[in-house]
Amino acid sequence: MTPPLRVLVVDDQDVVRAGFAALLATQPDFVVVGTAADGAEAVRLSRERRPDVALMDVRMPVLDGIEATRRIAAGSDRPRTAIEPEAGRAP
Repeated sequence: MTPPLRVLVVDDQDVVRAGFAALLATQPDFVVVGTAADGAEAVRLSRERRPDVALMDVRMPVLDGIEATRRIAAGSDRPRTAIEPEAGRAP
């Protein structure tokens, strides 16, 4: 048997966030490992809870979903800037 997919639900609107989490929780192939109200909280929770998937709103306060996704994928809580060298490369 395949373990359920671990999902993090991220949306700044309480009703939307709760609705998606409740809907996903009814499905045996999914387990909601957390919910977040903004991108910064999503980044923190993704490190703590290690979801397989994040259902992410794009427009949110504090940190939008696009930047939060970049940070989660990069494994960093701060963005890379143009002056930072890429990993493994000298400046």
